[in-house]
Formats: sequence, structure tokens, C-alpha cells
Amino acid sequence: MQMNDTVLAVTDRIIERSSSARAAYMDKIARARDAGVKRAHLSCGNQAHAYAAMGEDKAALIAEAAPNIGIITAYNDMLSAHQPFKDYPDQIKAAARTAGATAQVAGGVPAMCDGVTQGQTGMELSLFSRDVIALATGVALSHNTFDAALYLGVCDKIVPGLIIAAATFGHIPGLFVPAGPMVSGLPNDEKAKVRQQFAAGEVGRDRLMEAEMASYHGPGTCTFYGTANTNQMLMEFMGLHLPGASFVNPGTPLRDALTGEATRRAAAITAQGNDYRPVADILDARAFVNGIVGLMATGGSTNLVIHLPAMSRAAGVLLDIEDFNDLSAVTPLMAKVYPNGLADVNHFHAAGGLAYMIGELLDAGLLHPDTKTVAGDGLAVYAQEPKLKDGALHWEDGPGESLNDRILRPASDPFQATGGLRELKGNVGRAVMKVSAVAPEHQVVEAPVRVFHDQDDVKAAFRNGEFTKDTVVVVRFQGPSANGMPELHSLTPILSVLLGRGLKIALVTDGRMSGASGKVPAAIHVSPEAARGGPLAKVRDGDVMRVDAQSGVIEVLDASLGNRPLASADLTGNEVGLGRELFAAFRNTCGQASDGAGTVV
Repeated sequence: MQMNDTVLAVTDRIIERSSSARAAYMDKIARARDAGVKRAHLSCGNQAHAYAAMGEDKAALIAEAAPNIGIITAYNDMLSAHQPFKDYPDQIKAAARTAGATAQVAGGVPAMCDGVTQGQTGMELSLFSRDVIALATGVALSHNTFDAALYLGVCDKIVPGLIIAAATFGHIPGLFVPAGPMVSGLPNDEKAKVRQQFAAGEVGRDRLMEAEMASYHGPGTCTFYGTANTNQMLMEFMGLHLPGASFVNPGTPLRDALTGEATRRAAAITAQGNDYRPVADILDARAFVNGIVGLMATGGSTNLVIHLPAMSRAAGVLLDIEDFNDLSAVTPLMAKVYPNGLADVNHFHAAGGLAYMIGELLDAGLLHPDTKTVAGDGLAVYAQEPKLKDGALHWEDGPGESLNDRILRPASDPFQATGGLRELKGNVGRAVMKVSAVAPEHQVVEAPVRVFHDQDDVKAAFRNGEFTKDTVVVVRFQGPSANGMPELHSLTPILSVLLGRGLKIALVTDGRMSGASGKVPAAIHVSPEAARGGPLAKVRDGDVMRVDAQSGVIEVLDASLGNRPLASADLTGNEVGLGRELFAAFRNTCGQASDGAGTVV
């Protein structure tokens, strides 16, 4: 199939934009690669420290002939998505021995839960935890004793942080090993309905707690298609998972078999063998374009519009919001998974899942077919799915047609002709909107502005009955420099209530919204942010603002905007408490959201 012209043009634009950065990156990787297997350069004392507790594997490590795999784990048992990783190190070590290799837990990385911190102070540390994860992984791999790495992480900031580090240590191969989604519980739309009823005062906290506990009820990722599951999709589209690994439930024989096979594959693609596949060769411009196409085709999380530019920058690839916008314009929306539909990721997987989607998009010429992956050369292998037969793992062709066209449709007959995200530009800056869940009649809002500097003030105004007419709700000083750019997902229920009352409502913010955001039009990640002198700081109560996702416009309809003084906000309350004082250096040095809001890249 001939490649789509726009996909090729965007890829060429990225390659040209990135030429200097990519060349410098690959030169750095070549120097690290050419130095050879690192254990040979360690002193006897260095090695004795590294192997002292390795028991039966000590002899193989001393001999230096067997590949040694470093395990980077995000295990904790507060996150349902990461709780299954508890037993992975022992499984991996056993599988490594069968492959003539060794494995060590190189280090752990923090993994906070956005579900716990939504609407709470801790959310102000969430985005910066991505950079902490990258730093922690760098510390773990700095021991320089590993020939490959297995990255155990799933959720929102964890995978992007691990990717930044994996790219930085791009001279060694790396595989991402997922844990899978929890089995289906209370349907996500029913949970959302109860949240709205609670916000409107129609049900009590006991009913809300009952619904939440019935939805989030066991090990594995949350079942809606938020950032965590979007991360898993990306790892397949970008070639860093084993094919079909993303959405296999925890604690199943197939899940265990995939973990063992990931270990054996990591051992097989080190520099000691004949199929060397370093991360640097996998994470090129084509892989990132494939990831963005997957993001659009699935209606994935807006958080990745921040994370992907940071991830790619670590590999010398420079992405821009226009790349997301242009690829969205030619990518069909093939999936309807909550919040874009009623299905969850288990239903999506059963309907054909990623294997079906990748096959369809390859046939449509919307994916680069010739990328290098951990599984082999070419992306076509990801149109296969894993099966267990008589206890043995093998791959077979995925379904040739959707098994449920209410959830998953072919590229030739999608839910909508374009993808899930739009870039908006105008006199208040640049923003993005997730339009895949927003009904067409809600995608254009022109209304007076109410300005807030705190999400709690929006909630108070709602409780006081102050929203009685069409409104553009502006919540500013929520960017990375101001307060760490927290998600404002806790505003979704009350804004949904207003929408349900027949009001035209839009949210405009330099903060973030969750990948689980729903039907309310939200222009987010406004750059430059208000705290850095962005024009959003000039907007006043009563200004008429047009938020138009169909035309890609966000603007105040008052010519005097540019001549106004900048509003200021008292940010001292964002600087201390619950660890925020430890992150002052991050707030002071981070980049703009449009560039990934990074501090280490």
C-alpha cells in the first residue's frame, strides 16, 4: 500500500527539523555502543559489589559471557496497575536463566497515581514525577553492568519517564513489559453518571463511594481509555512491546508467558548476539509518527501531546503541535472506548484490539511499515496476536475484521474521518482539544468569560449557582511553571452538569485535563502559560471568547487584548506543602507545555 502523502510530509518535516539534534544524539549513542560490553571494563572490586547478592547467578555474571538484563520496576501496591509487578523480578530471573542470561533489579522508580491525587495538592507533583522517573532510571542504569533493560511500568507519567531514560541509554536494547488491565467492573458510563449526580447533589457520598469501588476493584490498569492505556497502545505502535502484550489481564497464563518471552527476547537482541536492536535504532522519527497516528486512531489521551515531545526530544527527534494536528486530519477515528464510547479496553481488545487496528492502518498507508522493533523488522508483526497452545506461546494473524463494529471499525468506515485531537491557535496562544468525545454541536462555543485562578473557586461558583448562562470558563496559572500543571479532571462532572442543563460551556486552561476527560470542550495546555507572561494572563471577566475546534481557533473578540497589562496571581501557596518545596527547581526551569514541559530534556 502506498504511504499517505500527509504522513510522509509530516515525517519529512520532523526529520528536517530534527536533523542536528538527531545527528548529535546518534553520535553520542555510537560512542557508547563502540565502547563494548561494560562489565569487562569494571574493576574486580566494582564487579564484586554488583554481584555480591546474586547467589546462583554469580558465576555467570563473573564469566561475563551471558547477557545481563537490568530490571527497572515501578512496583508498588498502592497502584492497581503496578501491583502485579511484585512477582515479575523472580519470573524474569527464572526466564533469563533458561535463555542463558542473568537479570538483576537495577532500581525502582516512583509511580504516583493520578486517580488518588485528582483535585488534591499532590497532583501538582504529578507531571514532574515523569522527570524524576527518568532521573531515577538513569541512576539505576549508571552502574553500567547491563546489556539490556526491561522496563516495568504502565501508567500516566511512568512510561514517558521510562522512555526518556531508555532513549538516553539508547545504546542498549530495552523492552517494555506491561501488566495489563483489570477485568471489567462497573461500566465507566455508569460511574460517570453517579459522579454527575453527586456533583448536582442528587445522591450522597455513600452512593458515590459504592460506584467508585465497583469500578476500580482489582489489580491492573483502570479500564477506561485514559493515559495509562494510551501508553500501552503507544508501546505497540512504536515497537517496544511484544506484539499483543498491552491488554492481556494480570494473573493469567498468557500474561505470564509474555513476561517470560519478553525476557528471552531482551537476551536475544543484545550486542553479544547476532540481532542487536538498541533502543536508539527503534525510536526514530517514523516510530514517533506511528505513535501519533495510533493516538489519533484510538482517540487517546491528551496528556501524550505533552509527553511525546519530551520523549522524542530525548532521542533527538523534535515534535511540534502542528505534527499532531496534521496527522489527526488524515487519521480516521476507528475506536470508541470510554470516554469516547461505552466500551472499556477489555471490550476493545476482544473486538480485535491493536492487532486489527495496526493491520488496518498499515493497509491504509497511514503507518510506516519499515520500522525496526524489538520483535523484528517491520511493523506487520504487530498485526499478529499471541496465543497459548499446549502451554507454548506463539503468534498468529489477528482478526481480519472487527468483531464488534460499535467499538472498532475499519479504516475505510470509521466513526469519524479525522482523529481525536485538534490544535487551536489565536490571540490567547496555542492549545489542544480532544474532540473525539465532544459532540459536533458542542465543538464551537462563543460566550463571555469567567476567569478563575484555582479550580476550587470554579467548584464554589457552581455550588453557589453562579453559572446560569453560556460561559467560557478560564482557569489560568495552572501551567508547569505556576504550580506543576495539575490535571483539572475533577472539574469534568460539574461542567458536564452545566452542559446537561443546555448551556454552552467550554473550558480554557494552561493546565491539563485527564485522558479520561469527556464531552465538555476543553482547550488545554495553553502556551505560553499565564505565569510566563502568556496572553491568557490578559483575559478579563466578560470578554467574549470564541473556542472553535472545527476551525482551530481560540481567541478573544476584543482588539484591546494585546495592549492590556498582565494579570498576576499569588503563587506562594503553590510552593510549600506535601513536597512541593522539593520541586521548586522543576517549576523554575521547565519548558513550555508545547515543548513537553520538560526539565531533563
